[in-house]
Amino acid sequence: MDTKHRILIVDDEPGVTRILRMFLERTGDYVVREENRGARAIAAAREFAPDLILLDVIMPDRDGGSIAADLSDDPLLGGVPIVFLTATVSRETVGPGRAASYAGRPLIAKPARPREVIERIVSIIGSRAEAGRP
Repeated sequence: MDTKHRILIVDDEPGVTRILRMFLERTGDYVVREENRGARAIAAAREFAPDLILLDVIMPDRDGGSIAADLSDDPLLGGVPIVFLTATVSRETVGPGRAASYAGRPLIAKPARPREVIERIVSIIGSRAEAGRP
C-alpha cells in the first residue's frame, strides 16, 4: 500500500516543475505529477487525486486564481489544499518567518527553495512520520 502524499505541481515552466518534482520525490515521502498547462489543471487533478496542489499564479493560458476557484467549486477537489507559487512577490518582500498569502491561500515566492516548499507542505498536510506511517 502506497503511503506517500500525492502532490500536483501546476506551473507553465517545465524547469520549475521538474526541479520541484525531483526534490520532493527524492525525500521518499511524495508521489508527484507535473502539469505545465493551466488549462489542464482541473483534469490533471481529477485524474491524479492529489493531497495538495502547488499552483502557479500567472500562466499564459489560465491564471492560478481562476483555477483555484474552479478547484474549490469541484465536489471531488474542493477540499484539496492549494499553495500558490509566484514570481510576482520576492522572498525579500515576504521576509523570513512571515507567511504570505494570495486569495486567502498560502503563497511561496519563486524561485521556490525546495526546503521551504517541503516545510509548507508538511505544515498543511503533515508528514508520514506524523501520520504514524513507516
